[in-house]
This record gives sequence, C-alpha cells and structure tokens, in this order.
Amino acid sequence: MSRDKKIVLITGGARSGKSRYAEGRVEHLGSKLLYVATGEAKDEEMAQRIAEHRKRRNEKWLTIEEPLEVGRVLTEHCGKIDCALTDCLTLWVSNLLIQSGEKQVRRAVEELIQKLPQFDFHLLLVTNEVGWGIVPDSPLARQFRDLAGWTNQRMAEIASEVVLMVAGIPVVVKKVEGQRKA
Repeated sequence: MSRDKKIVLITGGARSGKSRYAEGRVEHLGSKLLYVATGEAKDEEMAQRIAEHRKRRNEKWLTIEEPLEVGRVLTEHCGKIDCALTDCLTLWVSNLLIQSGEKQVRRAVEELIQKLPQFDFHLLLVTNEVGWGIVPDSPLARQFRDLAGWTNQRMAEIASEVVLMVAGIPVVVKKVEGQRKA
C-alpha cells in the first residue's frame, strides 16, 4: 500500500452531515469510486433515506449494497478503484449483531482491520456516535451501543484521520500525516 493512501473515519450524531461530508471528500480522492452501503430498506422510511443517498451520487460511483460482507467487497475491489466509502459501520455492526451475535461482530471488525494494509485505495468510513445519549433500556440495545463504541475506537486507532461532524461542520479530531497505521 502506498503511504499516501488514507483511512478516514467520519463520525458524529444522526443527521450531523457525515454522509454528505464523506461524499464530498471522496470526490477529491479519485475518479473511480466505490460506495459500500450497509443499510437495508426494511421499511418505507429507510427506503426513503437510501433513495436520498443514491440521488446525491453521480455516475462516477459504483454502488454495492452489502449489509454483512464489507471486508470481502472492499478486498474484491483492490486494483480497480481510487477510493471507497463505506456508509455506515454502525448499520454494519447492527446487521452483524442481529444476524450472528457479538462474537461475529468482533471477528468481522478485526478481520477488516487485518485486511486494511492490502487495500490500494483511500478508504472513508462513516459511523455514528451512539453512546452520547441515555443508557438504553434493553440488553440488546446496550450490547449494540457498546459494540458500536468499541468498533469506532478500533477504527479510530488505525485511521490516519478522524473527523467528528457537529451540526454539519467537520472537526478534525486526529490527523496523522505521511503514515498509515494499519
């Protein structure tokens, strides 16, 4: 992997502008773009959100909707793209937790981290900060909150840049110049 390839983690609350910011950043990192969408249209409201995201992307984007196998999809595109955007890690964690349980979430996150050094493209990862609110009232919701927080910490640790979105404004929390920690 060349040293100038970036891993950027973009986090923040719901509707803080994470996806729009990430999409704008990707446009400056190449012309062959991959969008890995982890959300599934399981209800009308989610279908509308997905449709809004699709409208914002132009013909430069190859979009793959994959709720579980994010690492596999990214690996398959080595040598084919300049930049990938995965939106979002939080939904990925939720999908894995519901499908396979906590052990599989932890395994999938660690497997993705192990694959990062072989990627020959920039990678932007969108995620949500879910632990800033009240303590959830159910064990599953608390487990999800904890796994999402752990995933964000693991990804922030290896990211060359971490951006916190606050009311549509990017705040750079971490920026490592000239190296990639993966």
